[in-house]
Amino acid sequence: MRHGLIFDCDGVLVDSEPLAVDEVQAMFAKLGVPLSEDRIYRDFLGRSASVIVEMAARELGLDVARETAACDENLLRRFRRELRPVPGVAQAIAALEGPRAVASSSAPDRLALSLALTGLAPLFGPHVYSASQVRKGKPAPDLFLFAAQKLGADPAACVVVEDSPAGVMAARAAGMRVVGFLGGGHAAPARLAERLAALKPDALIERAEELPDALTRLGWSAIRKV
Repeated sequence: MRHGLIFDCDGVLVDSEPLAVDEVQAMFAKLGVPLSEDRIYRDFLGRSASVIVEMAARELGLDVARETAACDENLLRRFRRELRPVPGVAQAIAALEGPRAVASSSAPDRLALSLALTGLAPLFGPHVYSASQVRKGKPAPDLFLFAAQKLGADPAACVVVEDSPAGVMAARAAGMRVVGFLGGGHAAPARLAERLAALKPDALIERAEELPDALTRLGWSAIRKV
């Protein structure tokens, strides 16, 4: 079976989640509906922007589509000033061979900018995919199955690296193994160690440097370039 390695982007490749939470909090505060950091991490982590729009309409009776677009613009400006790769992730990926892709809930423009600003884009080439390309985003399996198809990989031979409960559930639903990742700057405030452990991923790591060894334990054969 042809294998594939699939990475989430926000919180796995780029340390963007604290910036995104700041902007979402500011947006709702401006609307007079303050949301706690804990709730934002609980309800929105790993989900697409459309989830925020749907929740605001369903639970708050608000149409926030315009505000969400402005929030995204503010966030992209902050990315250009502040975004950094997750520590050690470039080196960890460079130690891996074989087909790999990014599969993210972010919109294509945000995804492309994130990878370009952090210098990670060349590690994935054309294999960068957004939830906007499939019918249902995470926790549905559609995006990971789409990425596997584009890689020419068998889903059962794929491993996903994810930081969000929604992403772990999506990987499971796709029939893929999953490594839970706790190396982003949001791991502590989002209580990821507790939340991901409850979902029983195939491995749970705290630093990007641990990824090659975790994959070895899962039987991944293409670890280090010779």
